[in-house]
Amino acid sequence: MNVHINSDHASKVDEVRFLGLPTWIKADRTNTGGSLSLVEQIIPSGFESPWHMHDSEDESFYVIEGTVTVIVGDSTTTLRAGDFGFGPRGTPHGFRVEGHGPARLLFLTTGGDFADFIAETSVAKDAAPVPPDMAGFVAAAERHAIIILGPLPR
Repeated sequence: MNVHINSDHASKVDEVRFLGLPTWIKADRTNTGGSLSLVEQIIPSGFESPWHMHDSEDESFYVIEGTVTVIVGDSTTTLRAGDFGFGPRGTPHGFRVEGHGPARLLFLTTGGDFADFIAETSVAKDAAPVPPDMAGFVAAAERHAIIILGPLPR
Protein backbone atom coordinates (compact mmCIF):
# COMPACT_ATOMS: atom_id res chain seq x y z
CA MET A 1 0.00 0.00 0.00
CA ASN A 2 1.35 3.41 -0.93
CA VAL A 3 0.64 6.36 1.32
CA HIS A 4 1.26 9.85 0.03
CA ILE A 5 2.01 12.53 2.59
CA ASN A 6 2.36 16.04 1.33
CA SER A 7 5.03 17.38 3.65
CA ASP A 8 4.19 20.94 2.59
CA HIS A 9 0.94 20.57 4.55
CA ALA A 10 2.10 18.30 7.38
CA SER A 11 2.26 20.33 10.57
CA LYS A 12 1.81 20.17 14.30
CA VAL A 13 -1.84 20.48 15.26
CA ASP A 14 -2.33 23.20 17.85
CA GLU A 15 -5.10 23.20 20.41
CA VAL A 16 -7.63 26.03 20.13
CA ARG A 17 -10.89 26.80 21.97
CA PHE A 18 -14.10 26.50 19.96
CA LEU A 19 -17.07 27.56 22.09
CA GLY A 20 -14.62 27.42 24.99
CA LEU A 21 -13.87 23.72 24.42
CA PRO A 22 -10.47 22.11 23.72
CA THR A 23 -10.41 21.59 19.96
CA TRP A 24 -7.88 20.35 17.40
CA ILE A 25 -8.30 20.76 13.64
CA LYS A 26 -6.59 17.55 12.52
CA ALA A 27 -7.24 18.06 8.79
CA ASP A 28 -8.62 20.93 6.74
CA ARG A 29 -8.93 21.98 3.11
CA THR A 30 -5.21 22.78 2.83
CA ASN A 31 -4.05 19.25 3.59
CA THR A 32 -6.93 17.36 1.98
CA GLY A 33 -7.38 19.30 -1.24
CA GLY A 34 -10.69 20.56 0.14
CA SER A 35 -12.17 17.07 0.22
CA LEU A 36 -12.68 16.74 3.99
CA SER A 37 -12.04 18.07 7.45
CA LEU A 38 -11.36 16.26 10.69
CA VAL A 39 -11.85 17.98 14.05
CA GLU A 40 -11.32 16.52 17.52
CA GLN A 41 -12.99 17.95 20.62
CA ILE A 42 -13.26 17.23 24.33
CA ILE A 43 -16.75 18.17 25.48
CA PRO A 44 -18.15 18.21 29.03
CA SER A 45 -21.22 16.30 30.13
CA GLY A 46 -24.40 18.30 29.54
CA PHE A 47 -23.04 20.27 26.58
CA GLU A 48 -25.45 20.58 23.65
CA SER A 49 -24.51 21.64 20.16
CA PRO A 50 -26.81 24.03 18.35
CA TRP A 51 -29.46 22.45 16.14
CA HIS A 52 -27.88 23.09 12.75
CA MET A 53 -27.60 22.01 9.16
CA HIS A 54 -24.75 21.90 6.65
CA ASP A 55 -25.64 22.93 3.10
CA SER A 56 -22.37 21.82 1.50
CA GLU A 57 -21.11 18.80 3.44
CA ASP A 58 -22.06 15.65 5.30
CA GLU A 59 -20.97 15.42 8.95
CA SER A 60 -19.96 12.24 10.74
CA PHE A 61 -19.43 11.72 14.47
CA TYR A 62 -17.03 9.17 15.97
CA VAL A 63 -17.01 8.77 19.76
CA ILE A 64 -13.57 8.08 21.21
CA GLU A 65 -14.69 8.38 24.86
CA GLY A 66 -17.97 9.08 26.61
CA THR A 67 -21.64 8.93 25.67
CA VAL A 68 -23.35 11.21 23.17
CA THR A 69 -26.96 11.46 22.04
CA VAL A 70 -27.07 12.41 18.36
CA ILE A 71 -30.26 13.74 16.78
CA VAL A 72 -30.44 13.65 12.98
CA GLY A 73 -33.75 14.80 11.55
CA ASP A 74 -36.40 12.82 13.45
CA SER A 75 -34.01 10.08 14.63
CA THR A 76 -32.27 10.00 18.02
CA THR A 77 -29.40 7.62 18.74
CA THR A 78 -27.09 7.17 21.72
CA LEU A 79 -23.46 6.64 20.76
CA ARG A 80 -20.74 5.29 23.05
CA ALA A 81 -16.99 4.86 22.64
CA GLY A 82 -16.32 3.21 19.30
CA ASP A 83 -19.69 4.21 17.79
CA PHE A 84 -20.23 6.23 14.61
CA GLY A 85 -23.07 8.55 13.59
CA PHE A 86 -23.85 10.30 10.30
CA GLY A 87 -25.62 13.59 9.54
CA PRO A 88 -26.19 14.07 5.82
CA ARG A 89 -26.03 17.53 4.31
CA GLY A 90 -29.37 19.29 4.22
CA THR A 91 -30.64 17.44 7.31
CA PRO A 92 -30.84 19.24 10.67
CA HIS A 93 -28.77 17.59 13.38
CA GLY A 94 -26.99 18.11 16.68
CA PHE A 95 -25.78 16.27 19.77
CA ARG A 96 -25.78 16.26 23.56
CA VAL A 97 -23.04 14.82 25.79
CA GLU A 98 -24.57 12.48 28.37
CA GLY A 99 -23.31 10.81 31.54
CA HIS A 100 -20.96 11.96 34.27
CA GLY A 101 -17.76 12.56 32.34
CA PRO A 102 -16.67 14.38 29.22
CA ALA A 103 -16.80 12.97 25.71
CA ARG A 104 -13.97 12.98 23.20
CA LEU A 105 -15.31 13.18 19.65
CA LEU A 106 -14.02 13.23 16.10
CA PHE A 107 -16.08 15.19 13.58
CA LEU A 108 -15.47 14.35 9.92
CA THR A 109 -17.01 16.44 7.16
CA THR A 110 -16.95 15.90 3.41
CA GLY A 111 -15.44 19.28 2.61
CA GLY A 112 -13.47 22.05 4.23
CA ASP A 113 -16.24 24.42 5.32
CA PHE A 114 -16.59 23.03 8.86
CA ALA A 115 -12.87 23.27 9.65
CA ASP A 116 -12.80 26.78 8.17
CA PHE A 117 -15.70 27.75 10.45
CA ILE A 118 -13.95 26.27 13.49
CA ALA A 119 -10.73 28.12 12.62
CA GLU A 120 -12.57 31.43 12.13
CA THR A 121 -14.52 31.27 15.40
CA SER A 122 -11.90 29.74 17.70
CA VAL A 123 -9.46 31.48 20.01
CA ALA A 124 -6.05 30.46 21.31
CA LYS A 125 -6.12 27.85 24.08
CA ASP A 126 -4.72 30.30 26.62
CA ALA A 127 -7.10 33.17 25.74
CA ALA A 128 -9.38 34.40 28.51
CA PRO A 129 -12.77 32.68 28.27
CA VAL A 130 -15.53 34.93 26.99
CA PRO A 131 -19.07 34.10 25.89
CA PRO A 132 -19.35 33.89 22.11
CA ASP A 133 -20.88 36.79 20.18
CA MET A 134 -23.86 34.78 18.92
CA ALA A 135 -24.67 37.17 16.06
CA GLY A 136 -21.07 36.92 14.85
CA PHE A 137 -21.08 33.15 15.39
CA VAL A 138 -24.25 32.70 13.29
CA ALA A 139 -22.89 34.99 10.54
CA ALA A 140 -19.61 33.03 10.46
CA ALA A 141 -21.57 29.77 10.21
CA GLU A 142 -23.52 31.13 7.25
CA ARG A 143 -20.28 32.13 5.49
CA HIS A 144 -19.30 28.46 5.70
CA ALA A 145 -22.65 27.03 4.51
CA ILE A 146 -23.79 26.09 8.03
CA ILE A 147 -27.22 27.21 9.21
CA ILE A 148 -27.81 27.55 12.94
CA LEU A 149 -31.47 26.64 13.52
CA GLY A 150 -31.66 27.21 17.27
CA PRO A 151 -31.35 25.08 20.38
CA LEU A 152 -31.28 21.29 20.20
CA PRO A 153 -34.83 19.85 20.20
CA ARG A 154 -35.95 17.89 23.26
